[in-house]
Amino acid sequence: MVRRPLTPEQIEAGGRLGTALRQARGGRGLFEVALAAGISPETLRKIETGRLPAPSFGIVVSLSDVLGVPLADLADAWRAVAAIRDAS
Repeated sequence: MVRRPLTPEQIEAGGRLGTALRQARGGRGLFEVALAAGISPETLRKIETGRLPAPSFGIVVSLSDVLGVPLADLADAWRAVAAIRDAS
């Protein structure tokens, strides 16, 4: 199965997700959070900087748990532009 390239909107949404996760991490170290979530620090760095705009659902769930951020809040960050566009 060939994976289709991400659309510009999906890449932008991944950037918003990364920003939300970075803000939720606050003063906690990247290494600490990554290990608690069961991922490598480099993977977390890529997600937070938008270089990995479509992390697996399992990774997002793990980060949600470790950071104490409701999964719905992360989904809202992902959907932010679509919601604004649809409201106008």
